[in-house]
Amino acid sequence: MTRVFTALTCLAVFFGALPAYPASLVKVGARVLHDSGYAELAGKRIGLITNQTAVADDVHTADLMHASGKVQLVDLFAPEHGLRGLKEDGEKVGDRIDERTGAHVYSLYGRVKKPTPEMLRGLDLLVFDIQGVGARFYTYISTMGLAMQAAAEAHIPFLVLDRPNPIDGDYFSGFVLEKGYNSFVGEYPIPVAHGMTAGELALMIKGECMLPGLEGLDLRVVKMEGWRRDMQWPETGLKWLPTSPNIPDFETALLYSGICFFEGTVASVGRGTTEPFKVVGFPGINVDALTKRLNDRHLPGVEFEPTLFTPRSIPGKSSQPKFRDQEVTGLRIMITNPRAYRPVETAVHLLCAMYGSLGKEQQEHFFHEEGFDHLAGTCVPRKLIQKGASPEEIIATWQEDIRRFAERRRKYLLY
Repeated sequence: MTRVFTALTCLAVFFGALPAYPASLVKVGARVLHDSGYAELAGKRIGLITNQTAVADDVHTADLMHASGKVQLVDLFAPEHGLRGLKEDGEKVGDRIDERTGAHVYSLYGRVKKPTPEMLRGLDLLVFDIQGVGARFYTYISTMGLAMQAAAEAHIPFLVLDRPNPIDGDYFSGFVLEKGYNSFVGEYPIPVAHGMTAGELALMIKGECMLPGLEGLDLRVVKMEGWRRDMQWPETGLKWLPTSPNIPDFETALLYSGICFFEGTVASVGRGTTEPFKVVGFPGINVDALTKRLNDRHLPGVEFEPTLFTPRSIPGKSSQPKFRDQEVTGLRIMITNPRAYRPVETAVHLLCAMYGSLGKEQQEHFFHEEGFDHLAGTCVPRKLIQKGASPEEIIATWQEDIRRFAERRRKYLLY
């Protein structure tokens, strides 16, 4: 019986039908499009911007399109980490032919981050299907915006196949990116955690003129079915696939929106270990005092404990981690209540506590100023931390920006 089921499942996938797995609570945009028979793509030459996260019930969107016989999938475009997500942060992604579909794969990370006119020549529609983590500095949304620009310039429509914001759609927090701090880890004037889906964000990028040249873009979104704004990832019933080599699970994604700030400091975030973004530290800190100081604040949904870790070279994940082969004194961040946990606010408390525990000479070298400021989207938090401001004072400074952002984003919400 098992062999028969497996054989039927393989045939179903080959002929474009999804396997008869138990239905998830949420039907992602790619599944909705598939169930529609790809009517919107009929007769069109398609380019798909995607990576390993673009699945519907364990079948990749590109494979579904190709097997359906209804979609002319011509080109695939790979963001940071590559088409199958095997490249580590910062590693260049090359062009090639995808063996499964026969489509040409273009890299949108490295020298070229925006599709060129030559790449789009002959295409009738550009499709975006990538699972994000809800953080401004995750580069997939930068890729999306640049591709939207390219589609507008080529006068072809841009279609987003929507997916959940894994943190949820109600939490948005942190400094709104200021003009002059734009980079590939922050293209838009939105908070660090934006609380939007890719489809909603695409609508806002166009509607609020966050990038030039999008006025005439034919932008479309295939909405999800069954997703609510208050859903965190485990409630969707969807399987988590690592969104990048160092985001292996939902808990890491939840931590990432705040702990990623430490990438702009001398501290290690656990790259080169089995717990990236779940531990933070560097040699010589008084971790017992730091742990007590943070736990005494009773921050919602989180506790801290002392730990030691030794970053190693892990090809494909972190070849050259900070403090490679050195024992690092640090903290383990343990989420006790995902609903209550506040990623950005917690990171501010942790930054202030760690910086305040250092000697003057260590403080002078703690921040990589340009890198930290681009992650934060402003120099304000760094300067306030250096002046000894309290976490509460720093958090208070972004509240007015968050209020204005909430008003602006309201008209773009789809769920």
